Amino acid sequence: MNQQSQWGSIFTFILAMIGLTIGIGNIWRFSYVIYSNGGGSFFIPYVIAILVMGIPFLILEYGLGFSFKKSFSNLMHSIRPEFEIIAWMLVLFVFIVVTYYMVILGWDFAYLLNSFTLGWGNDPSSFFTSYVGGSSNLASATTIIFPTLICTLILWVIFWAVSAKGVDKGIGRISAVLIPLLFIIMILIFVYAFTLPGFSIGITTLLTPDWSALLNVNVWLAAFGQTIFTLSIGQAMVYTYASYLPKNSKLVDEVLLVVVANTLYEIFTAFGVFSILGYMSLTSSMPMNELVSEGTGLIFIVFPQIFTTMGPIGHVLAPLLFISILFAGFTSSFALFEPLLSSLCDKFGWSRKKGVTILTVVACIGTVIFSTGISSYLVEIVDGFVNNFGILILIGIQAIIFGWFYGVEKVMPVLNEFSTFKVGKTWVFTIKYLLPILLIVIWVFGVATLFKDANSLEIAVDIVITILVVGLSVLFTKLKPKNS
Repeated sequence: MNQQSQWGSIFTFILAMIGLTIGIGNIWRFSYVIYSNGGGSFFIPYVIAILVMGIPFLILEYGLGFSFKKSFSNLMHSIRPEFEIIAWMLVLFVFIVVTYYMVILGWDFAYLLNSFTLGWGNDPSSFFTSYVGGSSNLASATTIIFPTLICTLILWVIFWAVSAKGVDKGIGRISAVLIPLLFIIMILIFVYAFTLPGFSIGITTLLTPDWSALLNVNVWLAAFGQTIFTLSIGQAMVYTYASYLPKNSKLVDEVLLVVVANTLYEIFTAFGVFSILGYMSLTSSMPMNELVSEGTGLIFIVFPQIFTTMGPIGHVLAPLLFISILFAGFTSSFALFEPLLSSLCDKFGWSRKKGVTILTVVACIGTVIFSTGISSYLVEIVDGFVNNFGILILIGIQAIIFGWFYGVEKVMPVLNEFSTFKVGKTWVFTIKYLLPILLIVIWVFGVATLFKDANSLEIAVDIVITILVVGLSVLFTKLKPKNS
């Protein structure tokens, strides 16, 4: 492994890992998941999900990445050649995620540029539909939303310039700048949010427990689903980053540090989000349940409405919020890009710069598709299928492969060598028995939800993605590696 593919220090790696786990979902998804799954009582299944699934699987990925120091496709091939196709399917699904993830950052960038003057006016919903995310009206599918396309392509140029420099000099250095800034900005926003009149309304709404929710299987599935989402487990990203680790790494300790940082960040962010929603509820006399929404509705419609009513301080808070989303998303996008890049460079002997350039061009073509007049609708369709169908089942298959075909016990000496916290029989039992069952159950529920109300367009998009991913996976598996 050349020096370009190694972190310069453990500290740089930890910052990059925090950047990997903290993404836009922490800001716009977690607070909604708590609110809609029992409020304060949701923390019980969520902490259990982190302990039972999140931490054990992350430890496994750290151990495998550190031990093998090879691409994910190479790892799976070395366990059994027929498993290589599974690796290609996973890294291709993850690459599809980064193509639309950068488009969401393009929306955010467009809002950031408008935030200094609150350029969305008094109707953020129309602004989003007309100038940023489009609608579900299929008649608009042939038009291009140029603000979104231009903003996203600018971000891809910056992305290429950083990623082409390598793991430590590129991703490591930008993470070392953006992650501390991200924490500082979010602290500034939400400490101010706690001083707003009505903030207690929001906090009370968020934390009021519904103990009966603990008897609802969907709440537990939501907790495990959020754990997969927020910690990016089983998506080859953590494995790939860990494969660049230097010697003498305290692997288990680093997992715990990253998990604690990510969890504290998203809880703090949820408090801040609901403090601002409480202020809006008080000043507009709107009930909280009409203000709380997930994803794009919260960030690109509700929050701009709030900033518009705030007066001068809105001109300060709005840019800070959209900058923080951009920083959180940008550091995560490097991790989403890395597994396919690493696998292609490893198999075909490409230089990093060549690999980054080819994949960035491909991703930019995808950006055009996701910048049409149905941008947000298309992102929603692809995101649901890729995550709830494709990636989720492949995580379950990984747990079976690593637990039973590879033998998870082989990783224990590496994990325990320098770590303060050790793993043992309980960890092995979790990987071999508990996780495969849990993941397959979550997948079945996810697929049932996904296809229950799917229309013909959604099914057509799902079929196209499946053909693309399976076809390319077969091709990459059958092609001979350069050094064979």
